[in-house]
Amino acid sequence: MKQRILVAVVGAPALIAVLCAAPGWATVILLVALCAIGGHELLTAVCSKELATRWCGLTGLMGMMVILETYCRILQPEFAGFCMVVLVLLVISVFVYAVAFYGKPTAITFQELCVIFVAGLVIPLAMGCLMRLRLMTYGAGLVMIPLVAAFCSDTAALFTGMACGRHKLAPLASPKKTVEGALGGLAGGMLGMVIFRIVFQLVTSYPLHIGWCLLVGLLGAAMGQLGDLSFSIIKRQYGIKDYGRLLPGHGGVLDRFDSVIFVAPVVWLIISSVQM
Repeated sequence: MKQRILVAVVGAPALIAVLCAAPGWATVILLVALCAIGGHELLTAVCSKELATRWCGLTGLMGMMVILETYCRILQPEFAGFCMVVLVLLVISVFVYAVAFYGKPTAITFQELCVIFVAGLVIPLAMGCLMRLRLMTYGAGLVMIPLVAAFCSDTAALFTGMACGRHKLAPLASPKKTVEGALGGLAGGMLGMVIFRIVFQLVTSYPLHIGWCLLVGLLGAAMGQLGDLSFSIIKRQYGIKDYGRLLPGHGGVLDRFDSVIFVAPVVWLIISSVQM
């Protein structure tokens, strides 16, 4: 627990500095790195280490094209088009390889094919929603919303479950999670957004609607818990404890950002659709 708290104390300010204070290109670098590492962790967990080594470069490149296309869509539309062309060619190359090497020792199965696309497309598209938020008006603040909802929910669920957890939530997927912890997580997500609203108004003088904040906190916390459980299923199915060891006490990138992968797209859709 001490190690977990120490990493959070050091890592949280660094994450906030990159997302909020640094230029947009710093967010691009951060997201590309997270997607590349997370993709490699997923490949290693589900497939063989040999296949992960063989394909992690391609999935990392696919993720980079997804993030760059999102970043350049407004700033440099012509380069965004180039990124999309490269991404399409990379996707086609995977299918060409699957056909060309079918029946050979280095062939890839349908399961491996799906994992490659989840690692190279689905995760970057979800994480890319942080980039979309960063490019909006007041984006330096809005980009924090998925992290606030996810991490506050995770923290509240952890301590609520430790204090009064009695009824198992999904014992086969995650034995330690409880119904009480999940409810505490929902409350934590909403409380985190209320605090965020106060800080956001102090910094920008722009008052977010309290009902909007509670809605985002509730839905963000719910989606964060769903993401956590979904990635836990993969770990249980393939017999691993953590996806990696990059973050002591937390595991790998997917162990820490599994909830954000689910929360970020939902928050972006809400912000794009509902008047704040």
